[in-house]
Amino acid sequence: MTLYILRHGETEFNRHGIVQGSGVDTELNDTGHEQARAFFETYQDIDFQLVVTSELQRTHQTVRQFIERDIPWVRCADINEISWGDHEGLPGTPERTLLYNAMIREWQSGNLHASLPNGETAAELAGRVGRFIEWLKTRTEEHILVATHGRTMRCLITLLKGLEPGTMEQVPHANTGLYVVRYQQNAFVLEVENDTRHLESITV
Repeated sequence: MTLYILRHGETEFNRHGIVQGSGVDTELNDTGHEQARAFFETYQDIDFQLVVTSELQRTHQTVRQFIERDIPWVRCADINEISWGDHEGLPGTPERTLLYNAMIREWQSGNLHASLPNGETAAELAGRVGRFIEWLKTRTEEHILVATHGRTMRCLITLLKGLEPGTMEQVPHANTGLYVVRYQQNAFVLEVENDTRHLESITV
């Protein structure tokens, strides 16, 4: 099985530095739709037998052209974006950035139970992402397209590498950045990391 895992396209919240998270169901902006189109044009010849997205529409819109081919589609809450709690829907400020950075340092030091006010912890995120990985292992499709979110992708790739969730800051991501992961002999092998070459033709 080969997994094609990508982050959703750009939203206006992305563009303006506003916190999204699982509680904000934003749509793609014009650039995001262009990114989705470029991804489709680059990868449309791959024989995907399954499309998996989060329950949030920005992932649906990113892979809409594949879904419209009547490929089986699963919406999975386990790969929703992390909840950023009280920060969701708000612009970044120096005070919020300090709280965020302090939480990241806690995660890196091994305290996976830290969170933003009323938000989700790294332990909670890793728990549902781990459950998603176990579900993937049961699938029989050869090519699966997965559309998810930045923080969730960081956690997913970290766990697929067999690393601790506290190290997930090391995983780069970009809007429609692609990871390709092969599952063979009960092991996940990363073949491509955060590939954005499909975006080179975009001028928006």
